[in-house]
Amino acid sequence: MKIEGDWLKAAPLRGVLAMLEGAGHRWLIVGGAVRNAVMGRPVTDMDVATDARPEQVIALAEAAGLRAVPTGIEHGTVTVVSAGEPFEITTFRRDEESDGRHAKVAFTDDLTEDARRRDFTMNALYAQGDGRVLDPVGGIEDALAGRVRFIEDAGRRIEEDYLRILRFFRFNAIYGRDGLDPEALAAIAEHLDGLERLARERVGAEMRKLLAAPDPSMSLAAMAHCGVLMRVLPGAETRAVPVLVALEAQENVPPEALRRLALIGGEAAEERLRLSRNEVTVLRLYRDGIASVDDPGVLGYRHGAEAARDIVLLRMALGLPQPETWRAEIARGAEARCPVTAQDSMPEFQGAALGAKLKEIEMAWIASGFTKTKEDLL
Repeated sequence: MKIEGDWLKAAPLRGVLAMLEGAGHRWLIVGGAVRNAVMGRPVTDMDVATDARPEQVIALAEAAGLRAVPTGIEHGTVTVVSAGEPFEITTFRRDEESDGRHAKVAFTDDLTEDARRRDFTMNALYAQGDGRVLDPVGGIEDALAGRVRFIEDAGRRIEEDYLRILRFFRFNAIYGRDGLDPEALAAIAEHLDGLERLARERVGAEMRKLLAAPDPSMSLAAMAHCGVLMRVLPGAETRAVPVLVALEAQENVPPEALRRLALIGGEAAEERLRLSRNEVTVLRLYRDGIASVDDPGVLGYRHGAEAARDIVLLRMALGLPQPETWRAEIARGAEARCPVTAQDSMPEFQGAALGAKLKEIEMAWIASGFTKTKEDLL
């Protein structure tokens, strides 16, 4: 099979490849770029595999006037920046041992050894400069079928890095079209304890990507069924996710991880997924908005049109009735501005009394449906 695309001929990539080729080293484009090209999807990140050792890659980059960053040199990875674009260049390698989080690797010149240490068959595809795809482990057929399958023994691949359990569900949410592989699900069920070894930062990063997939419904349901979701996010409930996904499509709203997280809930999600302060604020806004008695117009006024829309969609996904005019109400509330300012109530009111009076006036104005004039309110 051959792949095509302007990205194969782009100057930044060609600069990196020429650097390796000029020194007599073998190179192949590998991983996501090849997988996406095979599946007819947009190509973004481009990684390169080579027989050159990391120190050789660094020396070649410096000689070519390119910036080299040893981002994972203990695992054979050097990031080379060409024309402002970063490329991860990794030496062909095999895993010598692993504790389920970190692997000790040995370098090799054998492409099949390099392929067999990867996670899924669709990620072990390599491309030459002319676009011809090399497929050591049968990844082309799986990619074309939308079948996410571990390379060789699923249990062993999982034991090499337990994060692959979550990656399996994330890849199914994004690329899967053939149902979830039963052999993989059986192996995952046998290795649930390994999830406890993972750093919460890694779990959180993977869950964000999964929740931001176009439709994570099937993957989340499978995670709940086989016990994974209970381990990473106890108390999460996935039944309403398909409804929210349908509502998002109906309103042409792009997927958003925190919106989906607010829907499924879960105990101590902020800590378990290592959310940032800003993410915690957004998550609480969603949760408080769902529980509040504010109508769509008030939500628009208090939180802005986008957040109000998200809260209404969450309420609807949970089966909470909303007025048919919710879109217009949100728009009107988001544009509304209370006509009374602090200056209008001074000097009669000062300090705390002024704040209380302004709040009283604002509540009266909101209760009027944003219709009372300044004269009415004063």
